Amino acid sequence: MQSKKTSTLIHHEKVQSRIDALTDHHAHRQADYATRRRAQAESLALPLLPTTTIGSFPQTNLIRCVRRDYRAGKISPAAYRSAIQTEIRHTIKTQEAIGLDVLAHGESERNDMVEYFGELLEGFALTENGWVQSYGSRYVKPPIIFGDVDRKAPMTVDWIRFAQSQTTKPVKGMLTGPTTILAWSFPREDQPLEKTALQIALALRDEVIDLEKTGIRIIQIDEPAFREKVPLRQCDHATYFEWAIRCFRIVSSGVKNETQIHTHMCYSDFNEIIEQIAELDADVISIESARSDMKLLQAFNAFDYPNDIGPGVYDIHSPRIPTAEEILLRIQKMTSILPMERVWINPDCGLKTRRWEEVEEALKNMTEATRRARAFSGIKQVAHAVNYVETYTV
Repeated sequence: MQSKKTSTLIHHEKVQSRIDALTDHHAHRQADYATRRRAQAESLALPLLPTTTIGSFPQTNLIRCVRRDYRAGKISPAAYRSAIQTEIRHTIKTQEAIGLDVLAHGESERNDMVEYFGELLEGFALTENGWVQSYGSRYVKPPIIFGDVDRKAPMTVDWIRFAQSQTTKPVKGMLTGPTTILAWSFPREDQPLEKTALQIALALRDEVIDLEKTGIRIIQIDEPAFREKVPLRQCDHATYFEWAIRCFRIVSSGVKNETQIHTHMCYSDFNEIIEQIAELDADVISIESARSDMKLLQAFNAFDYPNDIGPGVYDIHSPRIPTAEEILLRIQKMTSILPMERVWINPDCGLKTRRWEEVEEALKNMTEATRRARAFSGIKQVAHAVNYVETYTV
């Protein structure tokens, strides 16, 4: 026990010093949301109802084999890099052809949204066969956090920079947030969860700043486990939200006003914590909605959400491809409650479990529905457009 308390494998003075130096300044953006929104509108010049995806695209057998062979030493680093770049190039060109406004690189280099970062951060250990059921037939290998967390080098910058070089449209930098990395790992038990989350947050903050320096103008910090990690006891909720919100804001607050911060949440009922979600102060949040038949929108009848939001317009967990008409009706529901100028159009969740042919058709329908909704942007509600759907000609 004494050895563990003093081990340099576990404890790093640099990490502890950074924790001690944190102030309220580190958890606040340079300006309020209204000021940032004006700066981002000028910088990004996005259309009304901007379209995007959550981040991941289909993980084909070919890509899985490339990652497996690289780990086994069967292909060289150069061959691996070339294969991933080829997949990124295809993903970007596909999104351009579909007509999306904000693109994603597809995450073909990532085995899992938490394990990937566990492999690259100090203080994490990985298992060979420690599989845990996530949902349905989906399994993950949660990392083990054994020591102070630190970032050895940039983790995503090279891949995102390459993706951005393939298009003039903005490409999102994609990160997993501190609470989700903590929740979907086996945490160390010799210090409070809050302290471990702060260490992860500081490592991710460095990554966000490096992405901005390389020219990335939109950065997404995913927190699907934000609701899941809420303690069972009501008396513990306030303490949890205090540190979880602070950790997110530490990750996101080191950038300029012009840099747009996104987050994504799914898998949970968010209606009862919508005020805490607003406190994250993300410029844009995309959130699961279609799978629950837009029940999330009920929260906005009672709470005026202050920032931009993208309630998902179709359920990616189903192989069924939604029609443009169905998606247009969902946009109508959204814009009857939320100001159209603050609504984003996106699927419920990432697309890694779907096939390319499903993804392409569904996203084409999503962009077509958005185009129709924009055509009626002069009308107060998109609902007026629904009667026109049957006679609309492309």
